[in-house]
Order: sequence, then structure tokens, then C-alpha cells
Amino acid sequence: VETEEPLTITIAADGRLVLMTTETPPNELIPKLRAIAAERVTDKIFLRADGAIPYERVMQVMGALNAAGFRNIGLVTDTGGPTLDDADG
Repeated sequence: VETEEPLTITIAADGRLVLMTTETPPNELIPKLRAIAAERVTDKIFLRADGAIPYERVMQVMGALNAAGFRNIGLVTDTGGPTLDDADG
């Protein structure tokens, strides 16, 4: 069985949305996702958010995904945001 590359949406530090590797305007995200998802085996979506992105923005995107019927969403936080320890010195 071939394993699919995970379907990933990235919210960049400047707020741009990137679907897989393609920058996508917010109003095109759901239609493009639907087209891609229709050809895939799994409905899993990974939502990556830069650590600098406000939580509210992440929730807006998640809410839009949920409203469109995408509910199998995994959150991935890119490094570079705040940390809980001071390991860097």
C-alpha cells in the first residue's frame, strides 16, 4: 500500500495560507481542499501554524475546516515560537 504524503495546511508567520507547497488565498482553500481530498485515501489534515501566529487565527482556519466537513485535523506547531524552558541559555 502506498502511503500518501500528509495533506498539510500551513499558516505562515505573516498569515499566508499554504496548501501543501502552494500559497492559497483564504477563499480558495476549502474548494482546493475538497478537490484534493476527493482523490485521497485518508481524510487526515495537518494544520501547521508558525509559533508567532495568534491562536485566534488558527481557530478561524480550524473552524472553517470543520464547517466544510473536514474534522480529522492534527495540529502541528512549527518551532521558532515561544518555549516553556530556557534551554537556549
